[in-house]
Amino acid sequence: MEKVPMAGYKIEGLDIAGFNRSSLIKNIGLPYKLVKSFFQVRSIFRLFKPTAVIGVGGYSSFPVLRLAQAKGIKTFIHESNSFAGKANKMLGRKATKIFVATDGMEKFFPAGNLVISGNPVRESISHSSVSREDAVRFFELEPHKKTILAIGGSLGAKSINESIAAGIAEFENSGLQLIWQTGKPFAGKGKEAAAGRTNIWVDDFITQMEYAYAAADVVISRSGAMSIAELCVMKKPAVFVPFPFAAEDHQTANAQKLVDKDAGLLISDKEALTKLVPTVISLAKDEQRQETLKENISKLAITNADEVIAAEILKTIA
Repeated sequence: MEKVPMAGYKIEGLDIAGFNRSSLIKNIGLPYKLVKSFFQVRSIFRLFKPTAVIGVGGYSSFPVLRLAQAKGIKTFIHESNSFAGKANKMLGRKATKIFVATDGMEKFFPAGNLVISGNPVRESISHSSVSREDAVRFFELEPHKKTILAIGGSLGAKSINESIAAGIAEFENSGLQLIWQTGKPFAGKGKEAAAGRTNIWVDDFITQMEYAYAAADVVISRSGAMSIAELCVMKKPAVFVPFPFAAEDHQTANAQKLVDKDAGLLISDKEALTKLVPTVISLAKDEQRQETLKENISKLAITNADEVIAAEILKTIA
């Protein structure tokens, strides 16, 4: 609701919420909100008169696409993960086309309507021309040293942060340097752990990710669909620590898809504290393993997903 208007687009919100798995009592008002959201969508449709409706999953897309399908309006879905979400699975039965990030999605959707498009990656990353040397200097680190990038999303990742803090001395002992994005909740502890260490850049957020990716020799990351798409495009050897509470555990499915293709390593969230830092250091020292992971993850890169999706929609509704 904040970022879309900042980008210059109009947005309309719906009064709806997702199913709360941790507290059933909090779902008491859910049926009311669902019914109310359908009336809100009807009002939006009367004003906007859409030719097509596109959904990217999540509970907020359900009433919009369901109403569009009831009215005979062409609907399109984009499923970014390797494990389809509930809303997309229900809506996919009547969708005109379903865009997916990867193969093997016939188990969730009608095979005849699938289009493997990949996930859109922002242009600043997909068309980045930042050199590794310039990127490392951007973070005030040394170009001749191997550099690890640790990212956990805008809020950070608790298990990744705690693992790095516990093993922070090992990076210096191994001749490595670290770009560490902690997220706001862990920023204070992260800066305290890194205090006095010249081989570590630490902050709560990285605004210019193209520099972070260009600087990195090895990446530590959650395995959300968009993070994986960016790592494929940037051809980075990565150690994934899936967020264990993602819906249907889709982050583990995303990471496992790469592991099966020898395009990434996976450490479970509960094993991160003991295994993450040793695994990353071992990978940083193994040039041949890095090259294998880079070669295999690069095969999965799609740089024009946005164009593929837009062109297919325009062709279908023409």
